[in-house]
Amino acid sequence: MKKRFSVIIVGIICFLCSYQEAKAQEVLPQDENYFQQFKELPDSETRIDFFFNNSNRYNQNSAYDWLDSVNVYLNSSKKTNDSISVIDYQLIQSQIYFDLGDYEKSLAIAKELFDRMDNFELEKKTLILNLMDADYSKLELYDKQIEIRRYKREIGLTKNVSFYDIYSSLGQHRKAMEDYMTEEKRNVEDGDFYAQAVYNNNIGNYLRLDKSTPTALSYFNKANALIDVYFSDVINSKTTNQINEANYLKGVILGNIGKCHVQLKEFEKAIPYLDESIEMIKKYNTGKFSTDLVENTLEIAECYLQLNNYEKATDYLSDGLTPVRIENILKRNRLYAAYYDRTGDFKSATTYLKRNIRIRDSLDVNATNIKSQQLESVLSQDLEYSRKMMEVQKADLEKSRNEILEKDERINLVFISLIFTLLGFSGLVYAYLKSIKNQRLIAEQKHFIENSLIEKDSLLKEIHHRVKNNLQMVSSLLSLQTKNTRSKAAIVALEEGKSRVKAMALIHQKLYQNEDLSVIEMQGYIESLINSVQSVYKKGGHNINITIDAEGVELDIDRAIPFGLILNELVSNSFKYAFPHDEENGKIYIHLRKIQDQEGFFEYTDNGVGLPEDSDERANSSMGIRLMNRLANQLQTTLNTDRTAEGVRFWFNFK
Repeated sequence: MKKRFSVIIVGIICFLCSYQEAKAQEVLPQDENYFQQFKELPDSETRIDFFFNNSNRYNQNSAYDWLDSVNVYLNSSKKTNDSISVIDYQLIQSQIYFDLGDYEKSLAIAKELFDRMDNFELEKKTLILNLMDADYSKLELYDKQIEIRRYKREIGLTKNVSFYDIYSSLGQHRKAMEDYMTEEKRNVEDGDFYAQAVYNNNIGNYLRLDKSTPTALSYFNKANALIDVYFSDVINSKTTNQINEANYLKGVILGNIGKCHVQLKEFEKAIPYLDESIEMIKKYNTGKFSTDLVENTLEIAECYLQLNNYEKATDYLSDGLTPVRIENILKRNRLYAAYYDRTGDFKSATTYLKRNIRIRDSLDVNATNIKSQQLESVLSQDLEYSRKMMEVQKADLEKSRNEILEKDERINLVFISLIFTLLGFSGLVYAYLKSIKNQRLIAEQKHFIENSLIEKDSLLKEIHHRVKNNLQMVSSLLSLQTKNTRSKAAIVALEEGKSRVKAMALIHQKLYQNEDLSVIEMQGYIESLINSVQSVYKKGGHNINITIDAEGVELDIDRAIPFGLILNELVSNSFKYAFPHDEENGKIYIHLRKIQDQEGFFEYTDNGVGLPEDSDERANSSMGIRLMNRLANQLQTTLNTDRTAEGVRFWFNFK
């Protein structure tokens, strides 16, 4: 009986969860005419509250219908000199222009209100400043955007000034992610699934823009799971606007997952995500201009173009697409040019390519200069803010120090008064003598410990130095053996062995050269390893452009040795096989990242001739590949291999 009762309870809970999720996915009430309700309201105060509290306001009437009515109310208020109503309707007017993507008009109205908002209520000040912040972001006027954010802090709308989204817009995606994690992680509560979904989606977006696509995809999948949990949460009730915003966020997340698959050249996987994202954004962002909608439409058009489905590709390209951002305009022209080139209409293809050339010619120099100036402005203001915060902290420390000194003075006065008592005098003398004795004992022990630590460090450095020298001797013996060997296969094997010994010797050399004997700075180690490998393969490698991105990453010796041997094998293989004609445009990219208390990521790519068709069969017989797989096992991971259009890519995550 108890078992049957438990089954019934579980069934009811599952039904409620399914019902709530299905309810969240329903179309928001389309029979509710928000525009008509807006017009029936009695005054501007109720209308502005209604307008900004209904995110799905354009469900039946377009933004242009709203704009026409608001203009009528605005003109009427101006004629009657109703200054409060004029402000309300101008705020609504500015938001409508923003929703339409006309950011310059929106900003012009908001700036006019900003110049005379000293006596405004805090709620209206917030609306004005948020509109200006958003407009400056869309218009890429980041120095002005920073000024607005500082002003918001000054009047108490926010405690901190954050620049992570501005850094990302200026191409500094990694710094943006680090600042965002520092600022926002502490504000996300464990039970707030919507906020957690937003957080993971933003982290994933910074990683996607930074080309760390596999890691970005994991964050987007987590965000998608969290938004589904938010929908199925039957305990916390949700308003219609909250459900609408959550569905819109899910559409954005699905679009980001699709974009990741496009970056990974997985076009068939990307299409369902992008298609569903486009439908959800259109459905839950009705009447508003959306950059995500434009980008997802271009991405799905590219997928169909890559899959040679030209009819579908042109359907999406001609689907009322009106990109505003320059990169989206360039991408649309590029896709049209590719379509016409593949279908044999070379004249039309040339026309679209010329359009892009004209756009780039007119923007490249100015855009680069403006971007550099704005980045410099952001950095300088960021440094200025940090300097002010340090001054405040310094003042607080000085205040604390003065309070401690005053407290010490009071204690000294009490101490002096106690000295004049007979009983206290004898006790203080005894304590004083004992204290001196203890201090001497502590000083002797401290001196002994310091000497022991210095001796230990010296011994460790000496051990690492001797290990390095012994490995170099092994390398020299291998070199002598190579000179006395006529077999080419034996010479190759000895050279490979010598290269591996050098990779291990370099680890010990870096350790005894470091102040900290526990870790190795990987950027310098990888550079030294590359130079060592180049010295072995003198005929190749000098025309190859090698990019190393491992700044600030440190590994202990247990992970550095297998990692160094894996990298030694990869670089050696690239020099030996990837560039048989010693091409001048050869490229190798090495990427290593380690986030504190989280897993690391390693990626190695070259644009050489790629792997042979029988590479899977060779993997069983090649010592180098077997060695790399065993070394990867030591790192508790698996070495992954991807064939790309230009060469080969190896990658793995590690703890």
